[in-house]
Amino acid sequence: MAKKKSIHYVDNKKFHLEMVAYKTHVAEVAEKDPEALVPIIPDYIGECFMKIAERLSLRPNFVNYAFRDEMISDGIENCVQAAHNFNPEKSSNPFSYFTQIIYFAFIRRIQKEKKQLYIKYKSIHNNGMLSDNTVLSDHDSEGAFNYEVLSEEQKANMYKFVGDFEEAKAKKAKVKPGATGANTLVPYMVKAATPTT
Repeated sequence: MAKKKSIHYVDNKKFHLEMVAYKTHVAEVAEKDPEALVPIIPDYIGECFMKIAERLSLRPNFVNYAFRDEMISDGIENCVQAAHNFNPEKSSNPFSYFTQIIYFAFIRRIQKEKKQLYIKYKSIHNNGMLSDNTVLSDHDSEGAFNYEVLSEEQKANMYKFVGDFEEAKAKKAKVKPGATGANTLVPYMVKAATPTT
């Protein structure tokens, strides 16, 4: 029995031929008018960018992020920006070239989202939005009003995230953990981690 030929979601040979044709067109336009804008990318190349980004986002290390659509958009945008940089003389594999571009776009988006989450958690803590600073009014009875905004587990997770983020930031800046920039929420982490009776 003949072995089935595997069907890939992007035909690398056709993709390479399309990239060569596009690069040739870009060179012709630039030769005629150096001030001209870079030509529009052909539909097939755009479809390849979309397929690569979509399939890469389904890998186990990316699939569970809530902002997966933003990751895909960033990857496609970066491919469009870098399409004119692909050199067919150096590489005959545009699939791997653009997969790497999309991969690093995903990593950058994850870092941006983590930074935004850090800012959100830090501002929640600094502005006293946790139940630690809640004051009951006269008409609120102690038993009927639930003033807990976050559970103890949620607080512990939030403080752990902030601590891990600040520790990574300190390592990156080559600052010792005891110096400025270390986790400023450690006392609250211990408090939130201990169960209340």
